[in-house]
Amino acid sequence: MVYEALLLFAVGFFAAWLFFFASGGRDATSGVLRHELQLLLVFAFGAYLIWCWLRGGQTLAMKAWKVRLVEVTPAKAFVRFVLALVLVPTGISILWAFFDPDRQFLHDRLARTRLVRA
Repeated sequence: MVYEALLLFAVGFFAAWLFFFASGGRDATSGVLRHELQLLLVFAFGAYLIWCWLRGGQTLAMKAWKVRLVEVTPAKAFVRFVLALVLVPTGISILWAFFDPDRQFLHDRLARTRLVRA
């Protein structure tokens, strides 16, 4: 997850850089611009992750750790992203994996996707 976070930082940095120039360099730390930037970042993260999952079942970090997402469709990838967006930061999905018989995350169970060794 740390490796994936580093890659997402790069995606987010590039998206924020584009936003900065598109907004004319205005301050985006408050007001409507802040919310627009946050939405752009969620969209950029979702686009990167969903594109990778649908393209081969792996992000760059997943390739490095030899993990693949299987049983994925566009709808399942979107549901997995939205569920992970809510469940991973709260720790619920990660805690679930410790007690799941197949060691699957909660967002994978709910989205009906699976992580397997590649």
